[in-house]
Amino acid sequence: MEFQTERLILRAWQDSDAESLFKYAKNPNIGPKAGWQPHTSVENSLEIIRTVLSADKTYAVMLKETGEAIGSVGIMTLRSEIRSAEMAENECEIGYWIGEPFWGQGLIPEAVQELLRYVFENMRLSAVWCGYFDGNEKSRRVQEKCGFVYHHTEHNKPVPLLNDIRTEHFTRITFEDLEKRTASVQMEIDRM
Repeated sequence: MEFQTERLILRAWQDSDAESLFKYAKNPNIGPKAGWQPHTSVENSLEIIRTVLSADKTYAVMLKETGEAIGSVGIMTLRSEIRSAEMAENECEIGYWIGEPFWGQGLIPEAVQELLRYVFENMRLSAVWCGYFDGNEKSRRVQEKCGFVYHHTEHNKPVPLLNDIRTEHFTRITFEDLEKRTASVQMEIDRM
């Protein structure tokens, strides 16, 4: 499956993306904030594409302008250890990251909004969860921009890929939340 937004194409990761994945995922400002180690080589990135990023509903975020993979977004529908007590069967989680040169351009909110549309319109799920580790303000801002609402905080969360313990904050958006937000935005546009 492939999605298109104004500036992006979201499509399955391909082996040919390994070089661009490494280019951005080797940055120590990316992975550790999201809970994973920086990539160590193009070969390491290729292995990650073939194992982790090959998961169903995990997409390369590509700039239409260049065709380069610059980040990743994904929908996880399996109940994870993250919030197994909170997440219902008809809910999912969205995760994302983007290369540092593209921070602050609204690209990940654009990608997340497209996945939210798909989750609610096509998958007919009732809510979407998102999380961010304490101190990851950029991820928090993405969630706010997309309409996610703070739900709860979990302390002393194991982060196995980093052999670390962290505090994680969780947000959630329901179909009804998104509808209200869309209606509110439309009212503002109509007033102009």
